Amino acid sequence: MPSSTVETVFDAPRDIVYRLFTERDSVAPYLPIQVKQVRAGDATGVGAQYLLGFGKAGVTEETTVLVPGERMEYKIVKGAPVKRHIGIVTFADTTDGGTRVVYTMESEPSLPVPAPVLEFGLRALTNQLLGGIRKALR
Repeated sequence: MPSSTVETVFDAPRDIVYRLFTERDSVAPYLPIQVKQVRAGDATGVGAQYLLGFGKAGVTEETTVLVPGERMEYKIVKGAPVKRHIGIVTFADTTDGGTRVVYTMESEPSLPVPAPVLEFGLRALTNQLLGGIRKALR
């Protein structure tokens, strides 16, 4: 299954970085697409769904796992030509007060797409989100 992993460090405390990732719509003003919560999750945030796209067109992600301050996982539940797509993001403190983020996406397309092309697309999407989070932290 094609996958992409991007590691980066943010010059911000882990709790702030974690919140920007897990409350997806909080970073919306810093992205070139719209991000809107379409369903609330349970008290922990698991089950929350976010539409990423333009208007009603886009993909819907659902938060599946939240370990406060440490890990989040999501899956695409609608709007993408995939059999399966998951994202896993882990968070750890750096020695200088920043936050190390490891973001992995795995995708199994429902259409025949060469793995290198899909991996390039996944990496581009990840980098776009990371750029939006960097802007939000300024």
